[in-house]
Amino acid sequence: MKNILKITIALAFLFTLSSCWLDKTKRNYQYMPDMYKPVGYETFSVNPNYANGMTSQLPVEGTIARGKVPYDYPNTTEGYNDALVNLKNPLEVNEENLANGKAMFTIYCISCHGSAGAGDGELVKRDKFVGIPNYKDRPITEGSIYHVIFYGRNLMGSHSGQLTEKERWQVTMYVQQLRNELLK
Repeated sequence: MKNILKITIALAFLFTLSSCWLDKTKRNYQYMPDMYKPVGYETFSVNPNYANGMTSQLPVEGTIARGKVPYDYPNTTEGYNDALVNLKNPLEVNEENLANGKAMFTIYCISCHGSAGAGDGELVKRDKFVGIPNYKDRPITEGSIYHVIFYGRNLMGSHSGQLTEKERWQVTMYVQQLRNELLK
């Protein structure tokens, strides 16, 4: 019995040792060949693995990207009027939100609307834009302000690409504060 154990250990050792001298450049069998030789596709290139033949796929219908909240008011007059009446700011009015709203207003809005919201910004003074309204002259609410920031209106373009949802609400909060100061 001891001899069989010694012979088995010796054969295993010889087999292991002999595997060190095999030609390693030539593999005998690949379990998953795609893992060894992957096919790379450019983002907008043709790809035969998908039904539409394109590498870049659109998101599945009805899904929402992580971190995004859908905005359910359409870019129409009816959507504006609906937002004017029904849309409310989810953020708490506090110094931090107002300070960031002021900072964002200074970056994106002050050049047209002016520092007090009177429609007398630097671009208006230089006659680049005319007809920028004064905040006190319009019946605006937090919903209508947010809607206009999101979609834009008349001469004003959308700022939804520059401002996050939270920043849009903070600017809305600050614009309301400016309007209240103008109405005094």
